[in-house]
Amino acid sequence: MAFRRRNKSYPFFSQEFLIQNHADIVFSLVIFILIGLMFEATAKTAILFIQPQYNVTTLLPEGEMTLYHYGWKDCATILFYFFIAIILHAVVQEYLLDKVNRRLHLSKSKNTKFNESGQLCVFHFVSSVWSLYILITEGYLLHPSSLWENYPHVHLRFQVKFFYLTQLAYWLHALPELYFQKVRKEEISRQLQYICLYLLHISAAYLLNLSRVGLVLLFLQYVSELGFHIARLFYFTDENHQKMFDLWAVSFVFTRMATLTLMFLAVGFGLARAENQVLDLEMGNFNTVLIRMTVLLLVCLTQSWLLWKFIRFQLRRWREFRHEQALRKKAATKQSLRPLKRDSLGHHENGVLKAENGASPRTKKLKSP
Repeated sequence: MAFRRRNKSYPFFSQEFLIQNHADIVFSLVIFILIGLMFEATAKTAILFIQPQYNVTTLLPEGEMTLYHYGWKDCATILFYFFIAIILHAVVQEYLLDKVNRRLHLSKSKNTKFNESGQLCVFHFVSSVWSLYILITEGYLLHPSSLWENYPHVHLRFQVKFFYLTQLAYWLHALPELYFQKVRKEEISRQLQYICLYLLHISAAYLLNLSRVGLVLLFLQYVSELGFHIARLFYFTDENHQKMFDLWAVSFVFTRMATLTLMFLAVGFGLARAENQVLDLEMGNFNTVLIRMTVLLLVCLTQSWLLWKFIRFQLRRWREFRHEQALRKKAATKQSLRPLKRDSLGHHENGVLKAENGASPRTKKLKSP
């Protein structure tokens, strides 16, 4: 299965060979794991990579239900879907983004940002729809108090746990993709910042049993980021498309306000009223004053940093807009002054331009602006 067109062959185990064929290598590893399901001796090991572990059957009023909690075996599942994310990344790049890039003829820097926004558009769209579906089916939107009531939320439904595992797998796969995609050194630090922030916040929500609050925050964040990357894709196709950034700016500010409000409501007030506020690792209870303050401080610092970057981005756009307006005014002024220079050679008489000595001067051709 070849994802990339081979214009040139490279020696085995070389750097270029690994970059060019990394998706095929990972695909062979996935097939190897799936083949392990066919044999009884290896089926139990192979299932660790494919299916979420630590399932518990509980009796609820609506009947028996299988719930899940986290453990170290989740690392195997995350590794498998880490491989799946690399394969899907290569499919989107080869069959969608590369075809569009050939038509746009973008520069190298714009091409890198276009590929980044294209990949994140697909991921943010799927994740936002998926998280919204979970929020609706779990009833978190109709009952906001369920976000902090009955904490700790140790047992998760299959769709919630699988969502968190795939989220961690995707953002982990983004780290080696910086190498596989040959991202420029100037862009690596910027991309590493938001990749590490996503990994930190998703891991904290998953391990601290704040999965319900984390779902709502991820949905808000993904919808806002989806708007930004759509706006940037439209901008690369036509630089006159600037209004999409204005719509994204409104959603960005709303997301920051909603995130801070929800965190103070759920963690600052909801969990503070809980009766059990003792650290208990066996029960999964992390509802202590120190942990709550640490979580709130982490979220507030992150939102402040995002707002600072947003203000810098808007100021840069405003300066570029003012600079373009100044250049347009200068060009318009030069065009309006050119016919006046011709009239200064003499005066008009009966509609004919006369020089000061009475002779009609030869008309001088104007250069095109």
